[in-house]
Amino acid sequence: MIGSFSRFAAGLTTETAFDVLAVARRLRAAGKDVIELQIGDSPFPTPPHALAAAHTALDADQTHYGPSLGLPEFRTAIAQSLQRDFGLEVTAEQVAVGAGAKIFQTFFCEAFLEAGDAVLIYEPAFPTYVPNVLRRGAVPVVAPLRPERGFRPDPHDLARFLHTQPRAKAVFLNSPHNPTGSVLSPDDLLAFARLLHDTPVWLFSDEPYCHMVWQGRHISPLSLPELRERTVAVYTFSKSYSMSGWRCGFAVAPVPVIQVLGKLLNTSLSCVPPFVQRACQAALEQDGPTRDQYMHRFRTKVDLLVRELNRLEGITVTPPAGTFYVFADVRPICQRLGITSHGLAMYLLEGADDRQGLACLGGECFGASGQGFLRFSCAEPDERLVQAVQFLGRVVAAVSADGPAAARLHRWLDQHPQYRRGEDRATSR
Repeated sequence: MIGSFSRFAAGLTTETAFDVLAVARRLRAAGKDVIELQIGDSPFPTPPHALAAAHTALDADQTHYGPSLGLPEFRTAIAQSLQRDFGLEVTAEQVAVGAGAKIFQTFFCEAFLEAGDAVLIYEPAFPTYVPNVLRRGAVPVVAPLRPERGFRPDPHDLARFLHTQPRAKAVFLNSPHNPTGSVLSPDDLLAFARLLHDTPVWLFSDEPYCHMVWQGRHISPLSLPELRERTVAVYTFSKSYSMSGWRCGFAVAPVPVIQVLGKLLNTSLSCVPPFVQRACQAALEQDGPTRDQYMHRFRTKVDLLVRELNRLEGITVTPPAGTFYVFADVRPICQRLGITSHGLAMYLLEGADDRQGLACLGGECFGASGQGFLRFSCAEPDERLVQAVQFLGRVVAAVSADGPAAARLHRWLDQHPQYRRGEDRATSR
């Protein structure tokens, strides 16, 4: 190479789910039966009206540039859908269309953060929050999400952040929450509104799972007048409409913020392809019944996975209030086996059996606060979800007893010492 990478690029961390996905697909290509519960993708097809609209748009040659903020009629449809689904008072001028929801993390940080600004991130957290904060030279301040609070953000942590950080500038919220499945309550948001009153702090409200709420209802900070003018809320078609590969999402914010987002879109993506926007507009306007059917099927899958996992010794699962993830507490198993939770996940995928594997994620993929948990998505047929839990139970039971399976695990840990628990890693030296 001619020169070196930037310090930021050299140290950039990524979303582990895609790394595990690559391993799972490689093993499947080699003939291994892998049950894939690692990535938050939908097993359902693109809804019919969205697909038909894309074909119509392609036939009409809608394959050229469009406005950076999105097609006007699509932005209007988005505003109308938010009013219809969640009672939010939104106009088309408050909407910006982008390539999924994730890109707006980058744009939010570019719009508001200077080097040295402090950003509160509740953890476990979606893995790309911290890299996007660091991209601007800002400082991520981590607060833990605690199981005893149902993994909902604690307003006391926000109060401490505001009191101790003279350059407090932003807070990242995610509800329904990935990976834990928690959902913010009205009281949570009211507490945030009281604390943020008369501060310069912005909210990034990540709401991709807005239609996946199993307990209570989805409430956006946009619904509170006290928070609306300081909130950038982002949504995607990947989850509600099973359109992850279409790469389309949108942000809702005050008009001056949307104008800045338009400049950031213009100088990076140019625009989302018009035929993609036509497909997503049709999804909003015509595929509501299909979406609702998909949500019902997801809830059935979540209930099934929770029920099956809770039958296993050493595993505790609290039913998620939302999302299609199950965040299982496996701390007793990890302690007994001397393995990290992501080490357990990778052993289930690669090392436990030559013919079969289970792909999931260790909680530490979402930050240190997730250690001791496994995240399972429900993106497989129901019978495969049952098979996954049966496989997990067999592996844990076998390695917990002295014998060939335990020896196999020890050999695997010798080859992958990074997956030994900290105290066990020190002892093994």
